[in-house]
Amino acid sequence: DAGLSTTPSIEMAVTEKGMTGGIILTASHNPAQWNALKLLNEKGEFISAAEGKALLQMVESANYRFAEWDALGTTEIYHSSITDHIDQILELPEVDQSAIRAAGLKVVFDGVCSTGGISVPPLLKRLGVEVTELNCEPTGIFPHNPEPLKEHLTELSEKVISEKAAMGISVDPDVDRLAFMCEDGEMFGEEYTLVAVADHMMNIHGPGNTVSNMSSSRALRDLTRSRGGEYFSSPVGEVNVVEEMKERNALIGGEGNGGVILPGLHYGRDALAGIALFLTYYVKRGESMSAVKASLPQYVMSKKKIQLHDGIDVDELLKLFQKAHAHHEVDTRDGVKVDLEEGWIHLRRSNTEPIIRIYTEAGTESKAEELADRTIDFLNDQMA
Repeated sequence: DAGLSTTPSIEMAVTEKGMTGGIILTASHNPAQWNALKLLNEKGEFISAAEGKALLQMVESANYRFAEWDALGTTEIYHSSITDHIDQILELPEVDQSAIRAAGLKVVFDGVCSTGGISVPPLLKRLGVEVTELNCEPTGIFPHNPEPLKEHLTELSEKVISEKAAMGISVDPDVDRLAFMCEDGEMFGEEYTLVAVADHMMNIHGPGNTVSNMSSSRALRDLTRSRGGEYFSSPVGEVNVVEEMKERNALIGGEGNGGVILPGLHYGRDALAGIALFLTYYVKRGESMSAVKASLPQYVMSKKKIQLHDGIDVDELLKLFQKAHAHHEVDTRDGVKVDLEEGWIHLRRSNTEPIIRIYTEAGTESKAEELADRTIDFLNDQMA
């Protein structure tokens, strides 16, 4: 029983303690009423879809037995999971503690009243960073929508400006997603967390392979290729990214939602590791956050959704979209993704709502919006 902890801390604890698996109770980036279980295997990684299906079948068929009262297991209290996790991050060769300490950084951090509040400030303080804390008491009552997006971080933006801080930092409630804010209160961009950290890793190790999911920014692909490495994509979902990273022997990988996966530490999204790596990158650049962002490949993403009419065959609708774009590069591993010269369009059906999610990206906001609106018009025409 690790008490209050973070998702990456528990992922690491499973292997460090030699456990058979792990269970994390968390709402993740969702509102508090969506508390649920994240299940880990003996490697401290999320169980696969096949393993999850087998588990549900076992439960539903009652194919298990309860231990007798005199054969129950024992509980061990383990409250140093976060400290142990931080210790290992600070030992990473890609984290330069002395350089970060010498920079005298001042940052503002929003812990969204969850376990980021008891994990990120201790990490920052051990790195010699002065931190102004917002919402760091772990009450579990989120003071705003917990997903670390621009529209939810107005308090952080105002504080970064008023404190004249170098940057703002935000994580989701279970600390596996990471978003930065520039010195002017504007978002660095969740999609660029992984891109910047990948740039840092290749500065140190030279060209390497990278992986992100199909709905992540093209910026990682461009950066990787410009540095002489190879980029690969996977279907959406951390378990899929991890599988692809292992197959491609990736130097770094993750998801465009601010999820950084560093194989040298563990195969899981880790905001704490991402912070330490990014701060090393930032101080060695010696530029403002805005300047760092401007130096990376520039893209703008749009995320929309369309309500499905009753009786619509979603698979057939996606096939029609695929057929209409057959003259382009099309990927159907996860919904339908169309690669265009000016950007891309990715359609994914929701497993929980009667909607199709529409992700688009292009070099400008207007072009990304145009691709999204054009797609919505096409789908509406087909459902008419």
